[in-house]
Amino acid sequence: MSGGDFDAYRTEIEAAERRVAREIDPGARAVVVAVLVVVLLGSFILPHTGHVRGWDVLFGSHGAGWREIALPSRVFAWLALVFGVGFSMLALTTRRWALAWVALVGSAIACPAGLLAIWSRQTAAAGHPGPGIGLIVAWITVLLLTFHWARVVWSRTLVQLAAEEQRRRVAAQRQSQTLLDGLKQDPPDESGR
Repeated sequence: MSGGDFDAYRTEIEAAERRVAREIDPGARAVVVAVLVVVLLGSFILPHTGHVRGWDVLFGSHGAGWREIALPSRVFAWLALVFGVGFSMLALTTRRWALAWVALVGSAIACPAGLLAIWSRQTAAAGHPGPGIGLIVAWITVLLLTFHWARVVWSRTLVQLAAEEQRRRVAAQRQSQTLLDGLKQDPPDESGR
């Protein structure tokens, strides 16, 4: 095997390692996350407060403004839809580590927003309905999604971690070798410059 063939082979292996490092393998958690996404979607059909459903909170329709839906409820509903449903589905279908991270971070941000949405409905003025079952189910589902995405994202395999460390070491060696080669070709002159 010549040096060029070996370099080409090494380049192919490194490219395959980078592809594997960018992917996740949720295993059985993929089913759990998929079920949680379906439950979260279903929670938008349920009432979030009084007779106002989650879809109404999102789009301000069917009396959502009349019921004085607070900003925390709208923010939580959008965060749950975009990150809990959208990015979770994208991460599951593409198996990309970066998308799983976005789903995790967005769901984690939605958790306190959901708590604030529930709290704001509980402290509404007299005569206004409190939090509905849909809001509570959505918040619990987002909490569970956050937990499962955290487990998926942080469960990088030992092979992935070792390959990543080896790739960093080789890149550092190449960089130092390039610097040394550059110094050998362009030595400083007598004045030290």
